Amino acid sequence: MPAMTADQVKAIEDRHPQIFQRPAYKRFWPLLMIAGTVLYLAYALWFFSLPQVLRESHWERLPLFLSQWISYDLQPEFRLDQPEITPKYPRFSALGENPNPDWVIKNPDGTFTVQIDGNAKSVTFDKTVATIKANGVTVPISLTSGKPVVTGPVPGWVTVHDDEIVAKMGFAGEVRVTVDRVKVRKRFLGWANFVFDTRSPFFGKSAGEVISLIVSGPDLQPGTSNLALAADNIWNNAQWQHGDVWTKLLQTIVMAFLGTLLGGIVAFPLAFFAARNITPSGLLSQVLKRFFDFMRSVDMLIWALFFTRAFGPGPLAGSAAIFFTEIGTLGKTYSEALENIDDKPREGVLSTGANGVLVQRYGVLPEVVPVFISQTLYQWESNTRGATIIGAVGAGGIGLKLWEAMRTNSNWANVFYMVLLTLLVVFIFDNISNFLRRRLSRTLHDYNRLQAEQG
Repeated sequence: MPAMTADQVKAIEDRHPQIFQRPAYKRFWPLLMIAGTVLYLAYALWFFSLPQVLRESHWERLPLFLSQWISYDLQPEFRLDQPEITPKYPRFSALGENPNPDWVIKNPDGTFTVQIDGNAKSVTFDKTVATIKANGVTVPISLTSGKPVVTGPVPGWVTVHDDEIVAKMGFAGEVRVTVDRVKVRKRFLGWANFVFDTRSPFFGKSAGEVISLIVSGPDLQPGTSNLALAADNIWNNAQWQHGDVWTKLLQTIVMAFLGTLLGGIVAFPLAFFAARNITPSGLLSQVLKRFFDFMRSVDMLIWALFFTRAFGPGPLAGSAAIFFTEIGTLGKTYSEALENIDDKPREGVLSTGANGVLVQRYGVLPEVVPVFISQTLYQWESNTRGATIIGAVGAGGIGLKLWEAMRTNSNWANVFYMVLLTLLVVFIFDNISNFLRRRLSRTLHDYNRLQAEQG
């Protein structure tokens, strides 16, 4: 194939300038996009002081918080300045009123041994000396000189303070030793007393014993069957508050459903007046669209704060916040769906002499109802999540309960329990919404096919 001359190449370039003579911004736009993204990320790093934030963050607390979601601890304390050493447990201990755990051992010589992780990690002590054993190392501590003193090498997991020695043993727990007391924190996987609290007559019994009592055992409370008593004890569990949590969860679901339903009911007729191709007044269309913009531009959380002030804390404020937000969101989506319809069915109904209401009923609604229902179902699913957030500002539901548990900074297992319930509800409603949308799409497809066959 002969090579092209310079004149031939020039002629081709002149015939196709859009390819060979593109403006600079078109030739370099990928590079400009990359450079702009890099500059923006650099600006964000500087504006939010991310390097400093990452450097000063307490990352060591993260494993502790995560472990508290799936575990609980027991904290026996032993006073060494009393005539007799006896373990003392915090009030409302997970062990009940008369704790006697097998991992707290009183030895024949009068010393105590607390097994933190079996025999591998433990502390043995009396009033004069404490011996901590962990990681294959034994650390003796003298208590006779007015302050605790380690009498040997100090391993890295032991921290010596002026009046206290702390031995951290990882997830298993820790030991704190002073001259007048030994305090142990022992951690267990799981959720303590999740089914029955310490006040229940079923507390401390195995699953087999509980089932046996419910099926054939004598009544533990005269006049009440053991089955009813067990259900009452679970529902009114003082530590986990199942009844209150599930009631608040139901409030969240009702808030989301009621707010979305009322928002859709109000937005439905307003959308027809806002759609440019349906309303006879352009001014009315613009006014309603700006109204929708205002209603949805104010975040649901802000509406919740406003209605909490107006009605007080509770689900009414949450339902009103969702309702006001959904008027704007659904009104906008409904009106946009109406503006994108095919006008031919409407013109056909109009040509028969039908009035305006019948034109909308038979010429418009069959085309937009599937879109309306699909969008409303999606918003209902989304508002189930949003109702949890607005509950944290006093708008009722499980969000308020979740916020109360988080404020204590000690109830992280309860927080995780409520988070799991919320995730479960969102998962269920997401699947229900998807199922309904699929059925709706299938029904619409079958309807359109039947219409085409008949036509």
